[in-house]
Amino acid sequence: MAINFDLKSYLKEKKEKIEEILFKYFPEEKGYGAKVITAAKYSLSAGGKRIRPVLCLAGCEVVGGDWRNILLFAAGIECIHTYSLIHDDLPAMDDDDYRRGKLSCHKAFNEATAILAGDGLQSLAYEFFTHPDLVKKVSKTRLLKAIYIISKAIGFEGMVGGQMADLLMEGKKGSIKALKWIHFNKTTRLIEASIVSGALLGGGKTKEIKVLSSYGKNLGLAFQIVDDLLDIIGDEKKLGKKVFSDVKKQKLTYPALLGLEKTKELAEAYINKAISVLSIFGEKAQPLKAIAEFVLNRVY
Repeated sequence: MAINFDLKSYLKEKKEKIEEILFKYFPEEKGYGAKVITAAKYSLSAGGKRIRPVLCLAGCEVVGGDWRNILLFAAGIECIHTYSLIHDDLPAMDDDDYRRGKLSCHKAFNEATAILAGDGLQSLAYEFFTHPDLVKKVSKTRLLKAIYIISKAIGFEGMVGGQMADLLMEGKKGSIKALKWIHFNKTTRLIEASIVSGALLGGGKTKEIKVLSSYGKNLGLAFQIVDDLLDIIGDEKKLGKKVFSDVKKQKLTYPALLGLEKTKELAEAYINKAISVLSIFGEKAQPLKAIAEFVLNRVY
């Protein structure tokens, strides 16, 4: 276990570098379309740990790559994640008024602006992924593969499909099988893709990438299970949004199917699996182990 690793400093350093790039390359708030740029920047600036882009950088680092070379790619992942949150919060989706302690984008602006802000952030992600400043620093073949992996993870066979199934299951009696499918596609696919794309861009070998894919799958499943738990036992001030929203919407969740204690045990099992596969990296895996422990400890 990552006992002596200073995760707080690690996350702080990576987060600062990611945000530096995000806002250095972000479009200026000018012209007739300035309002939508302002709205996108509002949501992007709302905070968060930047876990997905940090995982991208950590994946690059653990295989011996220079994470500074792929900051634009990591920043693109954060744009995608933020776009998904803006759209998730819309009245037609999860209808949440707050995100990270601030008014949701559609509440701070309006629904049309929020939809366009999300659309713009998704497009901006691909500007970042293909930016000349990134292209000249990495293998073009590996970059193409990384973009493909992210695209699959967030599309019909990933995040979009998972969100659709999540909405369709509201108020219905579902199974563990259906719930795992929703969690895997809605949340896990992008978490797995974040670390795998970083490893690819860092020059990772096939075996290393396979191990990191397994780590990402287990971490992602645990991450969403912990989110389910936090909706019931979380602190609203720390979460920056209302609790019991899943309960009110009668969403399909692990606590609803298994109860709190068995759900906690399941989250721990996934985290232990995630950590156990990292042995091939030795001491270099400390950041990834610490991130896994951090994900689990959000519920304690």
